[in-house]
Amino acid sequence: MPNKPGTHTQSTPAMDTEQQQAKIKGVFSTQSVIKIGTGTTQRKKIQKSYWFAKELGNNQVEIQPLNVNYVPSGPKKVIPKDEFLEKFAPEPEFYTYTVYPKMRELEKTIARADRHRKRGETYSAEMEYNNALKIDIDSIRANFGLGLTYMDRGEKEKAKDIFERLVKLDAAFEEEHKHLFNEFGIGLRKQKMYEEAVEYYKRALELTENDENLLFNVARAYFGLQKYDKCAEYLKKALEINPDFEEARQFLEYLEKKKLI
Repeated sequence: MPNKPGTHTQSTPAMDTEQQQAKIKGVFSTQSVIKIGTGTTQRKKIQKSYWFAKELGNNQVEIQPLNVNYVPSGPKKVIPKDEFLEKFAPEPEFYTYTVYPKMRELEKTIARADRHRKRGETYSAEMEYNNALKIDIDSIRANFGLGLTYMDRGEKEKAKDIFERLVKLDAAFEEEHKHLFNEFGIGLRKQKMYEEAVEYYKRALELTENDENLLFNVARAYFGLQKYDKCAEYLKKALEINPDFEEARQFLEYLEKKKLI
């Protein structure tokens, strides 16, 4: 079937599981049998689930469920490629004519919101970010953007609501969102939301290997809370990982010089 103008021309070969040289990428489905009712009225029904899949290399495939609006949303999972090929069926037409346009709509909405925020048009940005969240409540970019918009306006309570949503989303702390993650942490400190900043960076530490920059950020948040012993503790942890971390060393020397520890 030919693609409509403007659709993703790479979707069909990417989903052709018979072409082993092509990377798997697109929408796939699985089927499961569920039982409805009890006793003599019990019957079986086949339930179809849809997933966005992307091959990672090393014979592994990342899968993510589609939400009710047909965009990839929620936790991702990595499974062996052999298992994927056995259990998942390609849905190229569904991807091309339903899912891909929805994904593009979400991307364009967030892009409009980002432009409004960068121009200081915070109310227009808020409206567009909320439109994006109607499509995908777990959109990391939309959540970060909305949180930053609220912080730009000094609306701490609204920013706190977004913060509480973000700290529950593992994907918020993935490498691809590093820029937004850093910007949000800076925003928390600027708004003197130090307790939230501590929780935010500690959550990131749970999901990453020891990172001296994250430890340093925890120390800065504790400094804002005037918990100087905790500040020093995290500076020392950062220096254990990277003894050449000059900024952390100077910070620690400052605490000692001012007799704060």
